[in-house]
Amino acid sequence: MRFVPINCIKAGMKTGKKLVGKNDELLLNSGVVIQQSFITKIKELGYNGIYIDDDLSEGIEIDEIINEDLKYKTVKSIKDTFAKIGKGKTDSFEYIDGFSEHLNLIVKEVLENRDAMVNIIDLKIFDDYTFYHSVNVTVLSLIVGASLGLNKSTLYNLGLAALLHDIGKVFIPKEILNKPSVFEKSEFELIKTHSEKGFQFLKDNSGIPAHSYIGVLQHHERFDGSGYPMCIEGKKISLFAKIIAVTDVYDALTSRRPYREAMTPSEAIEYIMGSGGTHFDPKMAVCFTQKVAPYPKGTCVNLSNNTMGIVVENYRDYCLRPKVKIIKENGKKTEPYYLDLCKDMSALGITITGMEDEKA
Repeated sequence: MRFVPINCIKAGMKTGKKLVGKNDELLLNSGVVIQQSFITKIKELGYNGIYIDDDLSEGIEIDEIINEDLKYKTVKSIKDTFAKIGKGKTDSFEYIDGFSEHLNLIVKEVLENRDAMVNIIDLKIFDDYTFYHSVNVTVLSLIVGASLGLNKSTLYNLGLAALLHDIGKVFIPKEILNKPSVFEKSEFELIKTHSEKGFQFLKDNSGIPAHSYIGVLQHHERFDGSGYPMCIEGKKISLFAKIIAVTDVYDALTSRRPYREAMTPSEAIEYIMGSGGTHFDPKMAVCFTQKVAPYPKGTCVNLSNNTMGIVVENYRDYCLRPKVKIIKENGKKTEPYYLDLCKDMSALGITITGMEDEKA
């Protein structure tokens, strides 16, 4: 299986992963041969690419941190939760109960896979960005939290903060949130109130632990004090907020938005690494980059020796030097062979120069 960018999908390719629509409907199952009409629809939905199965990627398995069905169910649950709150249904804890079972299962699966790296490019639906983003931030935050040694109950509370970190956006006009261009200063100032609005709502209505709703309040604070709403810095920022700050930015950067294209995982990781000690707590930035692969398995990369290959394995402590299945040399197809940038002494001088954006 390998990832193919949206502009490089061709009719005749075979899907490697299923695609699910915003109403939890199955759009394409895995193993389906793609037709031109499918490509048009996929682009309309805002996918940045899809996973395909072909001879070049035979034997490459993409490890899932959590079960796909569980992810889709949690997306639907958080979507329902936001809708209920948006309609003013705030007089009970029912909306927490709606996703607590799913969150417990996510925590369980993350703990069972705590040693695994995140090796996947997420396939988001453009229209449901907020809900997919909430679930992605939750999974990534739990992965970081588990790596830090947090226990199960603390991870659950971290998960609550992550799932609900953007709940305050329910109280921001949709025409501003969904604006297909860069925000005006006044619009951005209004959007910035979402962390306080979410905090106040959860504090007054939810009964969730204080650590969780404080994480919601502070998730846009920055390590150097340049964030909002309180401009606090360093040790004054809660652990939950420090974790969510990193995962929130990463998922946002790797998502296609109305006003910009998505960054590649490697570009987003580079930003995280470069912002440790300024925007992000250095410890959280390092932990994150040890758990999330900048070049996920199944992605095509260009190497400095004029070869191109598919990433087949990543290493936690050497995230920029994966094992690669070489499929092109000097722009021409070659008999595939493996090159381990981490373990092959002959590859010490070879580096990845970027992700391939054209069909192999």
